[in-house]
Amino acid sequence: QVQLYESGGGLVQPGESLRLSCAASGTIFSFYAMGWYRQAPGKQRELVAEVTRGDIANYADSVEGRFTISRDNAKNTVNLQLNSLKPDDTAVYYCRLEQRPYGRPVEYWGQGTQVTVSS
Repeated sequence: QVQLYESGGGLVQPGESLRLSCAASGTIFSFYAMGWYRQAPGKQRELVAEVTRGDIANYADSVEGRFTISRDNAKNTVNLQLNSLKPDDTAVYYCRLEQRPYGRPVEYWGQGTQVTVSS
């Protein structure tokens, strides 16, 4: 069974930075994508950034140029560097891993870590 462990959230002021980390435990034998989603109060969960098979990174338009995602294959971790944070970035950030054994998608979610951007 795969489990995801997130760390790195917190309270920062606008313009500051944070780094989120997500480590996956268990057997990952058919990796497809790993990344971060976020959900603000009263809003739907949305993609922030993810790395797909072949190390292709995808970003939401709202974070392009400010956030950087990186993956350590050997450690089964994915990190998200959040720079130039804005109040609109305030949300619970969730790590997600997708595997596709036999072509069928199976996803795993972390518990979430709070990011609050406020002066």
